[in-house]
Amino acid sequence: MIVLGIDPGTAALGYGTVERTGSRLRLVDAGCLETPASWPLPQRLLAVHGLVVEQIELHRPDVVAVERLFFSKNAQTAFAVGQARGVVLLAAAAAEVPVLEATPNEVKTAVTGYGAATKDQVGRMVAVLLDLSAPPTPDDAADAVAVAIWAANSEREGIGPVGSRSRAVGALDRSAVTPAPSGETSYDRAVREALARERAAKAS
Repeated sequence: MIVLGIDPGTAALGYGTVERTGSRLRLVDAGCLETPASWPLPQRLLAVHGLVVEQIELHRPDVVAVERLFFSKNAQTAFAVGQARGVVLLAAAAAEVPVLEATPNEVKTAVTGYGAATKDQVGRMVAVLLDLSAPPTPDDAADAVAVAIWAANSEREGIGPVGSRSRAVGALDRSAVTPAPSGETSYDRAVREALARERAAKAS
């Protein structure tokens, strides 16, 4: 089984492909697409789309795994991530490749056992799990490989691609692959609180 993991972004997009054979994981490819700050957004999104299409055509993944949109301290950054995610989902849908998505905390927990792990800790565990002499670089690539590892292990545990088992998503995450549930979730509260903090910071 081959999984293409994506750490979405418009300025920098990490990608990593892993192959799972039984319980063994092997790194196939990893890297980071960085777009110049001088590029307009449409050109950046076109580059993201081209990279994802190229990776799908090159490695023929069984699943594309992507981090789910999560509002943290900076809503503007989250919107940029959401735009990149949309392009990734489009490329996967056009190639008819199933998509799995997880929050950063879910990926960190799966890879390190700790949902608040640092990027350095994630990178080190990625290297250990894939028997590498050093973590993939830059951090965006290591994060993408971590997403791929999470998805590969999720498949092995029988979670399956999106569509075979429902995944809870926040109602405000309009770019989520699965339908949003009714009522406020913990994710919705996190979004609301993050936006409130940002408004308060701008007002002070």
